[in-house]
Amino acid sequence: MNRKSSPICNSNNCPTPGCKSCQGISRRQFMHRSSLVGASLALGTSLSPWNSSLADELRETVDIASLRPKPLARVFGAIVRPTPPYWLGWPGTSYDVEGHLRDYQDAFSKAAEKVGVQLALEPSPLESDDAVLAFVHKLQEEKPDAVLVSLQHMWAWGWVDRICQAGIPSIIFAPVGTCFTGHVAEISRRPGIHLISSLEVRAVEQALRMVRAKRQFEESRLLVLAGDQRNESVLERLGTKVRYIPRDALRTRFDQMPETDEVRRIARQIKRSAKRIVEPNRQDILNAARTFVTAKQLVRDEMSNAITTDCLGMVGSKVVPTPPCISVTLFHDAGVTYGCEADVFGAISLMFTSYLFDKPGFMNDPVPETFKNVLVAAHCACGTRLNGFDEKPEPLILRTHSESDLGVSAQVVWRIGQPVTLVRFEGPHQLILDTGTVVGNVNTPPAGGCRTSFEIAMDKVEDARDVLGFHQVVFYGDHRRDVEAYCQMYGIKVVNSPERSQERRTL
Repeated sequence: MNRKSSPICNSNNCPTPGCKSCQGISRRQFMHRSSLVGASLALGTSLSPWNSSLADELRETVDIASLRPKPLARVFGAIVRPTPPYWLGWPGTSYDVEGHLRDYQDAFSKAAEKVGVQLALEPSPLESDDAVLAFVHKLQEEKPDAVLVSLQHMWAWGWVDRICQAGIPSIIFAPVGTCFTGHVAEISRRPGIHLISSLEVRAVEQALRMVRAKRQFEESRLLVLAGDQRNESVLERLGTKVRYIPRDALRTRFDQMPETDEVRRIARQIKRSAKRIVEPNRQDILNAARTFVTAKQLVRDEMSNAITTDCLGMVGSKVVPTPPCISVTLFHDAGVTYGCEADVFGAISLMFTSYLFDKPGFMNDPVPETFKNVLVAAHCACGTRLNGFDEKPEPLILRTHSESDLGVSAQVVWRIGQPVTLVRFEGPHQLILDTGTVVGNVNTPPAGGCRTSFEIAMDKVEDARDVLGFHQVVFYGDHRRDVEAYCQMYGIKVVNSPERSQERRTL
């Protein structure tokens, strides 16, 4: 213990087109930012919202939940069928057509409300060529983010195909009894389509999350603190804006951050949430709380929704007294991405699990354990609400950052026997996807490496040395098919680690 220590802007007068940061800020701050914009435009210079260092702004509390984007996602929906009553053919005469119509309409509406998607269902089923054609024209004119179409008879597949050809990302729900394998074998594999042949309406809920996640990517700005330049670009396909600002902005702002009431409250929260505290002392925890408050304000002031910092570089050059590791934990548990080491596609992969599954991911360094033939996933920054943002957290032990023995980091105990999924964007067009099961946790010491460290027995990978990628993001659940569905819908190539080593394949 004795060591050295996104919604559209609400303001009618906002000077910044597309601004998402004025909602919820004070009038004084708004006027201050307006003057900065005006001055920047007059001088022909770029605006840096960071330029304000007023003490009262540093004391302001930022609601971290406000940083998570909540864009409008519009889905049009319809149920297709011949005009009842109909005789013979699946689902059959004993099927309660009108009763199930009401049940599915209600289930779809509830799923959309839960996910936060705006679903506009056609009030009456489409029962003719003219009705289907009118619906297709409506889709092409109004261009919703997706269309949800469900069947009440096997004869309706021609109409489904016509709707899917409208060029809108399409979710098809075919309750068991409305298709054979021949009906779906081709259409279910088309780009831009996700087909569900099941009685599980919860699958529609996950499909609607896909639509919401795509919109969240499009409405997100990832803040990257690295280097000494300021610039911004947009990622192809995903539509996410990536804003670079100088790395030193975080250190400068942290140095100015006072020990406020909020900082002390967060420090108490960190201590209460821990099952055990090993190395960190009181000042370490206070400094960790300051890093969290600093990061929140910086993300808000840069009109961003996620952040990744050159944290290891700052620690290595000794320009900060504490790594931001516990800030990552607090961000992730609130549904906001904080990525490590200024790894843009590591952060994008974290955003992917957060947006698509409402769960935090764990960006890690992969280590092959050759005696047990397992993959060890290790890093010093990990969320605790691995089951979901609204679910009970996993046990947290407060440790130092392993490599520097500074500050506060999280050792999170992962559940033995828990299926997990590993994803890693290799760029905006390609994603690595694998699955496995947690079989053990690793302590440091006796091991070296990072504080949160656990073993994964890989699925479909014969040798742990062959697992692809670095800084893969691991998260709870076997979501292989869900990830594949998203990638098919939005044109992202999926690659898997090889089942057998190249050396073994050539023998």
